[in-house]
Amino acid sequence: MTLRVAVIGSGPAGIYTAEALVKQSAEPVEVDVLERLPTPYGLVRYGVAPDHTSIKSIANYLRRVLELPEVRFLGGVTLGEHLSVEDLLRCYDAVVYATGAMVDRRLGIPGEDLPGSVAATDFVNWYCGHPDVDPSRFTLDSPEVAVIGVGNVAVDVVRVLAKTAAELSSTDVPHDVLERLADSQVKAIHMIGRRGPEHAKFTLKELRELGELTNADVCVRPEEAVVLGADFPRQIRGNIDVLRSWSDHQPVGRPRRLDVRFWLRPVEILGTDRVEGLKLERTRLSAEGRVVGTGEFETLPVGMVLRSVGYQSVPLPGVPFSPETMTVPNEAGRVREREYVAGWLKRGPTGVIGTNKSDAAETVRTLLSDLSGPDDLAGGERPAPASVDALLAERGVRPVTYAEWQAIEAAEAELAKTLGRGERVKLVGLEAMLRACRP
Repeated sequence: MTLRVAVIGSGPAGIYTAEALVKQSAEPVEVDVLERLPTPYGLVRYGVAPDHTSIKSIANYLRRVLELPEVRFLGGVTLGEHLSVEDLLRCYDAVVYATGAMVDRRLGIPGEDLPGSVAATDFVNWYCGHPDVDPSRFTLDSPEVAVIGVGNVAVDVVRVLAKTAAELSSTDVPHDVLERLADSQVKAIHMIGRRGPEHAKFTLKELRELGELTNADVCVRPEEAVVLGADFPRQIRGNIDVLRSWSDHQPVGRPRRLDVRFWLRPVEILGTDRVEGLKLERTRLSAEGRVVGTGEFETLPVGMVLRSVGYQSVPLPGVPFSPETMTVPNEAGRVREREYVAGWLKRGPTGVIGTNKSDAAETVRTLLSDLSGPDDLAGGERPAPASVDALLAERGVRPVTYAEWQAIEAAEAELAKTLGRGERVKLVGLEAMLRACRP
């Protein structure tokens, strides 16, 4: 008997789950990877900075999984709109949810909803060409911008803000976005952390890339580069050494300036009709190790605030969800009978892309163990699944196939050739993608 599994989400977690099912199953297996967008790869396509081509090359590995004969890509299919959980359980022996963490955490301060105060995720989606974000979403007309957070996403954002459009021309940034980056009025970028350099979440490789910027002076204040303690892991020591070396630098007059700030927390975003400033409070650590304010304030005259203080998942229709952990409650990936979870939706936004591989393998081991009992798959007692193809056709839904996704890729390569820009330039919007794959 063939095991049929639906994987909801085609990012790394979902595709690694499909791969693990093919590799681990002793029975024949068919895996449908369902994705609400016409395009696969999740954050690899829409979350990795365009100038990080080595990380984006992970898509080549994920592509090979989608091309396995046991795996099928169904794009443009949304859980809760086109199919319910009940539909999936009628059509498949098991379902794995792997939709990731799609939104930024909020700061919870006054003024956060002013125009010009936005989630870094929205900005990343913008320069990565996500169809949910209109290319006209951002106009970089403010001379000063604040990025709240000192993780790798924050570093990506400030690097894109600091670079020239010419430096990004060979990447896959959508052309409309590239033109807006070329018109950017940004002169000063402030990257702000609540704690000290030893608590920053960026990796040493990402941090060093900021020092390689040719269009921006990178500045660190000596008094903010002071760290508490001396016994740190090598990665953190490397970060501290780089930041301290920048604290000795004097600006050389480059067009833009990046100030990397520590021991400051945002307390209010100022403005009436839009962002006009950011009020910060100096911080320190309490005896219990918590960040507390010192009562010393300063205000930055920024016109845009981008918050990058962590991702979080959102609930899926009909699927259990914990608002405390912002994950789907599970035991080694098991949610309920025949329902499973993998990736950030399972464990929270931790680890790197490769972490999803071992995470998916654990979930698949649980799934296969559950379905190999004497009263389950091995006994052949479960009725044959209904046809998801027939159900979608009945509802007027025509999924985007893998071959159609390849047509989108081909159109993006042709656009890059036409514009004289690198290997590909992303198409923007669902209509453009569907025109490319269904002319």
